[in-house]
Amino acid sequence: MNLLKILDKLSDDQFFTNMTSRSGSLTEISNFGKKAAIASIPLGLGSFMATSAKAETTNASTSSFALATPLIDALQLALTLEYLEDEYYATGLAAGSLIPVADKVVFTQIGKHETAHVAFLKAAITSLGTTPVAKPTFDFTAGGNFQPFTDYQQFLVLAQAFEDTGVRAYKGQAGNVASNKAILQAALQIHSVEARHASQVRRMRMNKGWIELSNGGNMPAATDAVYAGEGNTNQAGFNTAALFGAAAGSAAYDEVLSGTDAAAIAGLFIV
Repeated sequence: MNLLKILDKLSDDQFFTNMTSRSGSLTEISNFGKKAAIASIPLGLGSFMATSAKAETTNASTSSFALATPLIDALQLALTLEYLEDEYYATGLAAGSLIPVADKVVFTQIGKHETAHVAFLKAAITSLGTTPVAKPTFDFTAGGNFQPFTDYQQFLVLAQAFEDTGVRAYKGQAGNVASNKAILQAALQIHSVEARHASQVRRMRMNKGWIELSNGGNMPAATDAVYAGEGNTNQAGFNTAALFGAAAGSAAYDEVLSGTDAAAIAGLFIV
């Protein structure tokens, strides 16, 4: 089946009425989730890495992911990030009165989008003859440093960080999926939706819908890695700050996030 037709099907809300629970048993983390996340911990987030996770890197076995093509690598990374977002919103929505009634409509719809993205990416990876990376076990407290399911403001902070990470990561992997036009088009469709999520959550926190300089917008220092490099004002040799100043020049262009950095950020929330 054409991958874009799969995505169209998953965009139908009726699809979710027959879907199994997202709170099912979680399988063992793949070598990707362990190895790539530990390899390059961003400045400002390294202190949150669990000691047990560090120790696992010495025993990580070689997996098919390590031998995959750039296209498969990119899709597995995207799937891991979508797993994280999907699980995060499902847990938040199930946390009693955590999310105000007026905001539940927003996060319910975002959650459906993330579930659709997970299903699509798994289908895409499978269609390429590769087994999708297993869903990790997540710790959204990052070792006890956050309490997003008892503090709504912290829930919003991490939602913004996760969405902004996803937006930058999809851009960073564009070149790796360009060899497959159908997947490239679908990835761009997902990317724009993730950007809409990010903007919506930022506005719910009374922030601007876009990023200026290296400021994530009223965010804790622990999330600095998510916005590293966003202050860049040089694009293809052109100084974008020349016309309107550094803030506007920077905000006019979002920066990419490398696969290693995106995996490292996600890894902070993987047990």
